[in-house]
Amino acid sequence: AMRETDGPVIVLDKLTYAGNLGSLEDVRADARFAFVRGDIADREQVRQVFEKHAPGAVVNFAAESHVDRSIDGPRDFIQTNLVGTFEMLEAARTWLGPQDEAARDAFRFVHVSTDEVYGSLGAEGRFTEDTPYAPNSPYSASKAGADHLVRAYHRTYGLPALVTNCSNNYGPYQFPEKLIPLMILNALEGKPLPIYGDGGNVRDWIYVEDHCAGVLAALRRGEPGTNYNFGGDAERTNLDIVDTICAILEDERPAADNAALREKGVSAYADLKTFVSDRPGHDRRYAIDAGRALGKLGWSPAHDLDTGLRETVRWYLENRDWCEAVQS
Repeated sequence: AMRETDGPVIVLDKLTYAGNLGSLEDVRADARFAFVRGDIADREQVRQVFEKHAPGAVVNFAAESHVDRSIDGPRDFIQTNLVGTFEMLEAARTWLGPQDEAARDAFRFVHVSTDEVYGSLGAEGRFTEDTPYAPNSPYSASKAGADHLVRAYHRTYGLPALVTNCSNNYGPYQFPEKLIPLMILNALEGKPLPIYGDGGNVRDWIYVEDHCAGVLAALRRGEPGTNYNFGGDAERTNLDIVDTICAILEDERPAADNAALREKGVSAYADLKTFVSDRPGHDRRYAIDAGRALGKLGWSPAHDLDTGLRETVRWYLENRDWCEAVQS
């Protein structure tokens, strides 16, 4: 947003375990940027942000997002993803109430969601914006509930709101609990590479900057009351992803030159692959049909998976200090 727009950007972030101010180092010196540490589920704090900064748009990226954590402890997911979205919607509705017609018409509330709300696909087909919701984890159920609230606030109160649903993100600055950074860092340290079940679960991967470009396109050109799906047109099994990461690491930092692997008697990154018990209710396949975003928003992904994965591996290799900081 700082690169692509001229206006001020206010970030409201609770800085939970996965948040780190170091990730904002590049923009914190910009006079247009303001950071507020806070909780989107804190009604008074959210109200104060609206009153002080008078935003022309809200983009709700805030979420608890790791499925495994939602299975082990769903309460935080309900609080942030559902209650937090409700408080943001209420604050936006209340703040917009006394504004003039031009300000109300120009305002946008973009709610960033996930393809997981649609449930699981068989071997064929893709999710479209008309796919019925069928969430299968506490995480996806909390996001589905939030999506429905956004729709209801548009229909009931006329709030100029829209929803985006994206496939699996990857790229720089991703917290190392997610598949791709976890595999990169575990491999570099000679740790096991845990793969659920048979590794055959399929995901559609989108590079984070392509996703952000899509959200910005929805903010600028999206129609309130509409959903837009963003995907990278890059379906791969989890096993394929791990094998590709291992191959890229062999190119970028060969196992033979890695002291951590030599100490453990491991001669190749791929030898670290370890199959573990499957996640409960693990959706077998996701795939996105991004036709509406392509046609209505003029958006398309700029990165193919092989190029994006190599860029991502190189970023983690070059930013080990950031990794250690966020993991500590």
